[in-house]
Amino acid sequence: MKFFRKVRQNLLTENKFTKYLVYALGEIVLVVIGILIALGINNTNEQRKLAAVEQTYLVGLRDEFQTSKLKLQELINVNQQNYLGAKTLLGYIANPTQSPTELQFSSLLYTTFSTAIDFNPNNSLLYEMVNSGNLKNISNAELRRKLTNWISRMEDISRQEAELGVQREKVLDMFKNDAHSLGTIFKHAGVYTELDLPKTENETSNLSLLQSTAFENNILMFIITSYATEKAHYDPLMKHLNDILSLLEKEIES
Repeated sequence: MKFFRKVRQNLLTENKFTKYLVYALGEIVLVVIGILIALGINNTNEQRKLAAVEQTYLVGLRDEFQTSKLKLQELINVNQQNYLGAKTLLGYIANPTQSPTELQFSSLLYTTFSTAIDFNPNNSLLYEMVNSGNLKNISNAELRRKLTNWISRMEDISRQEAELGVQREKVLDMFKNDAHSLGTIFKHAGVYTELDLPKTENETSNLSLLQSTAFENNILMFIITSYATEKAHYDPLMKHLNDILSLLEKEIES
């Protein structure tokens, strides 16, 4: 009898332990579930914060690139006017019988060579994102790549514009001697009047430059460099800019 009572007592003890074990495991499962839920909520909140930050960056970048597009289009227009003016000068050189007046020559020279070409895009936010490492907040990989490439393209554009500036200066240098006169150009272009500068009575004509081979060579180099600046640099840059704007519009939540 004692043996059977002992066996029954052991069974009861084992049953209590099993119940306790089940209870303990249940507690652990509940704790784990609670932790997972908390982590999920925290992760969701964090993702919302990151998404909000990304949207702020996207809108800011869109504003910057829209402004840069206007600047680039204006620069393309100026560059076109410059090399078309240079082509008109080349036409006068090729056809001596159609020689312009001093006024026409000076006005054409002034409008063609008075404006330097320099693209100055709005990149402050983009540079801040790159320098701070926040470019990684842009989730679209293609957009990140194009934004990074945009920065490298700016270096290429600057080099081309510097070369165009060199060719422009070579033309202007031909007027910085005793044989020719910048003053004549400025007088006929209205610069003297606008700035109320004192005028000299004697005027040096610049029309002899139309018979100068050096002048013709410099004009040709200017035309070629201006044309290359547009077709090989500005036009591809505009396409790249439009691609970035298109991707930004797709990523910005309405």
